[in-house]
Amino acid sequence: MRRPAHAGKRGRWAKPVRRPGFAGSLSKRPTPKAKAISSVLKTLIVASRDRRRLSEIVGIASRFGLGASLLRLGLTPEGAIDQQTGEATTLAKRTRLALEELGPTFVKLGQILATRSDLLPPDWIAELELLHSRAPTLPFELLRAEVEAALGEPPETAFAAFDPEPLAAASIAQVHRATLHDATAVVLKIRRPGIRPQMEADLRLIAHLAHLAEANSAELRRFRPVEMVRQLAEAVLEELDFTGEGRNADRFRVDFADEPRIVVPTIHWARTSETLLVMDYIAGVPPRDRAALEAAGIDPRAIAALGADVVLDMVLINGRFHGDPHPGNLLCLPGDRIALLDLGLIGHVSPRRREEVIGFVQSVATADATQLGEVLATWSAGSGVSRDVVQAAADRLIVRHGGGTVQLSALVADMMPLLRDQGMTMPPDLLLMFKALVTIDGVLQGIEPDFDLTAALQRASSRILAARLSPDHWGPLLQALAWEVAKIGDDAPRLVRAAIRRLDTAEAAPLPVDLRAVIAAGSRWVAAAILLGAGIVAAAVLLR
Repeated sequence: MRRPAHAGKRGRWAKPVRRPGFAGSLSKRPTPKAKAISSVLKTLIVASRDRRRLSEIVGIASRFGLGASLLRLGLTPEGAIDQQTGEATTLAKRTRLALEELGPTFVKLGQILATRSDLLPPDWIAELELLHSRAPTLPFELLRAEVEAALGEPPETAFAAFDPEPLAAASIAQVHRATLHDATAVVLKIRRPGIRPQMEADLRLIAHLAHLAEANSAELRRFRPVEMVRQLAEAVLEELDFTGEGRNADRFRVDFADEPRIVVPTIHWARTSETLLVMDYIAGVPPRDRAALEAAGIDPRAIAALGADVVLDMVLINGRFHGDPHPGNLLCLPGDRIALLDLGLIGHVSPRRREEVIGFVQSVATADATQLGEVLATWSAGSGVSRDVVQAAADRLIVRHGGGTVQLSALVADMMPLLRDQGMTMPPDLLLMFKALVTIDGVLQGIEPDFDLTAALQRASSRILAARLSPDHWGPLLQALAWEVAKIGDDAPRLVRAAIRRLDTAEAAPLPVDLRAVIAAGSRWVAAAILLGAGIVAAAVLLR
């Protein structure tokens, strides 16, 4: 075989000679200087695309005395000067005010940070929990084009009656009342024009900031900013698409189909789209004031008991819960009923996580420090904290809160700083769940001071057991098992033929001792598996 002319003396497949310069430098790790240049170039690319929005962000941050933070991340020129005005405030408060002025994307970021009590100190959490997505109302004529595009006609003809005066307004949407032609009272949630491009630009800038922070700051790396921004992007994109909120409402209505005291507004899908949500109008009393409930003929004690049962069912049975159950998103109705509103933010709890949460609550209620340590070790996996440190934290929590009545708000308020001090972090889904539980616990305590979550947990235990024994729980599991056993049945003829061939050739190649018995037993197991599969399939069909 002739050697190619270009192969040279080293041969066709010889390793290339590494020479200094461009080619050789490809295999080297980038130097700090190269990293810095790459970071600057990426910043320039991001800034050139969204320079107008970036200029707004820098201006607002500087006005609230936050310019130095952007300077450290390379998004503010060296000569930028903070222009903080008004009386001196804490850094946490100035950050909260700046986030509110920056708009809905940054408000949502702050709300996500408010769930990270495992990372932020209590004063920051308290300040970020005050975040509100405020916005002035818009004249309806500025929204008309958006509404007519979604409806395919003017609202005056699409509805029997339409009120151009807004009922409420937030930074993403504005709400108006209307009446369907069948006399059903509804509300229209209308997305503000131009809000999606702005929020997408914000997400690009925040994502770049997150990568810079994670690459350049060991302190900020603990916050896992890239993961946090991924969570933010998912929440923002879900909130921008109103059909997601409509689907959430439908799911909750199915979850509580057997509980007439829970009301979820009906979604009118024929009029609903990505930019417009049309749902039933519900009038009620927010669970803020006990006297107001009593004046409306509503029993606060019954509402507290129902609210606790509902949120525990959401988390521990249904695996789907309201992510922000504050009084503005709940209404109390005559007949001691509760209406669930604003279902854009929904949390999910996997079956395994539900088992962990049950174990967490049980370990605290029974003062079982060992079980609590196992749960905390699972939740803080990846934090790099030793098991002894985790167990010590569990022991301290049991000493303070074990046995007796479970005061959830006090337990979580004590647990998060303890985990933070020990360097333990928790998964975001758990933090959202705990925040929702603490929020509803505070709401219910406000209207019923004697409210006891322990009693609600005891009631929930029987419902959890019933749910586990129900056909709805076991049916899908049996069907999945049946498919796995059926796969064995499909392979049975091939396995049996292979075993027979092996037995026929035993004289030419003697089998090890007892291998014949093993093969015979294996054949019996295959036959048994086929019969078991048939039984499981039959059971699954009967349980449907």
